[in-house]
Amino acid sequence: MKKIEAIIRPSKLNEVKDALSDIGIKGITVSTVQGFGRQKGHTEVYRAVQYKAEFVPKIKLEIIVGDEVADQIVEVILNTARTNNIGDGKIFILPIEEIIRIRTGERGPGAI
Repeated sequence: MKKIEAIIRPSKLNEVKDALSDIGIKGITVSTVQGFGRQKGHTEVYRAVQYKAEFVPKIKLEIIVGDEVADQIVEVILNTARTNNIGDGKIFILPIEEIIRIRTGERGPGAI
């Protein structure tokens, strides 16, 4: 099993969600996060005063899947979230040792 974490632009959330839904992904955890990479933040204007926003708002998707579909999900996220501009985000793929469904106590891939 794998955990796929994707940091994407907020404007791409619905498009990525719909594309994942089209390939049968039923469960996604979505969080609003902030951070910076090569962008180093951005400049904003508030009440006629210009200031530097250190952190850029992003969306973090977390998806737990079987090993056999992880590559397909990564490709869908890559193709859907890409704008070819700095700040498109990152994808992290992590191994999952165990999953336990709290309600039933079910373990392993059946608990996804």
